[in-house]
Parts: sequence; structure tokens; C-alpha cells
Amino acid sequence: MLKEVPFYFVRHGETDWNLNRKAQGQIDIPLNATGLTQAKAAAEIVRGLGIRTICSSPLSRAYETARHACEAAGCSITVIDELMECGLGADEGRDGGEWFADWRAGRYLPEGAEVYEDFLLRALGGVNKALEAEGPVLVVAHGGVFWSVLRHAKIDGIPYAMNGQVIRLEPPGPARPGWDAEVLG
Repeated sequence: MLKEVPFYFVRHGETDWNLNRKAQGQIDIPLNATGLTQAKAAAEIVRGLGIRTICSSPLSRAYETARHACEAAGCSITVIDELMECGLGADEGRDGGEWFADWRAGRYLPEGAEVYEDFLLRALGGVNKALEAEGPVLVVAHGGVFWSVLRHAKIDGIPYAMNGQVIRLEPPGPARPGWDAEVLG
């Protein structure tokens, strides 16, 4: 279960592999020029949110995005290994396609890859670990980690997080029976 506290999520800025629709998985691909611009734009949004803690995946594309947010928010970064993107094993670097949907559906497992459902649970553990920190918390991670948030918060309105997008997440409350997500930029 997703810890019921408000938080913010930023998907890392764009990489060349995002641009070319290659499955990055846990290969450490850096931000490209667009991704760096997205990271800086996200940081400007973060500047006014009162963020007290930033938690990041250890992969450089997320950490570099978090570094810009850290400078804007004036707080430090905690690296959480469980926030790393899904491990796609032998298919990391492969062009996207039907195989990816088959992996998510449990019909295909690349050699050395994480089982999709196991990945979602690992990512949930990473987000929950981040949410134990002093808030408001900003989680900077990957599209796959956001799938876990969507699944465990039962949010249907946002299909995925775009590169560099800042999303505010609010837990259920007296006036809200379920989680709410708002894209801030």
C-alpha cells in the first residue's frame, strides 16, 4: 500500500534513448540537451513548493534532474536504490515495441530482467521509503516507478509521467475518496 502522505514526483529529463524510443532500463544514460532544459524547468516549479526532502534514483538521468531541483529547493538529495528503473536484462537498449507490452502483461520475460509485478513492488518500497522523510518530499525517478505510484494509488487520469514533468499527489481525505494527481508542469 502506498503511504498516504502528500508528495511530489518528477520523472527525469529526456535522454537520447527516450528520444529514440529505446528501452533504457538500468543502463545509465545521461540527460541530453532537451533533458537538461527540462530538469531546469522542473527545478523552477519545485522552487516554490516548500520541498524539504528530495529522494532520487541513483541513475544519473534522475540524479542530475534531482540536483537541479536540490539547488532550487535548498535541500539535500537522498539516493534510494529501490527508485531505480526496472531491470530489463538482455533487452535493455532494444527498440520499444510489442515485446515491452508483453513484458508488462507477464507474457514475456527478457533474460536477466525483473518480473514486472516484482518491479512494481520494489518501486513501491522505494517510494514508501522516500515518504518516511521530512515532507514535503520530492521523488525524482523514472516512468516505470511512476507506474507503481499509479497502480498503488489507483489513479486512472494520468497514463504516465512525461520527461521533466512535476506531479503533485494528494492522498485520500475527507473530501476526496481516492488519491488525486495534478500535473504542475
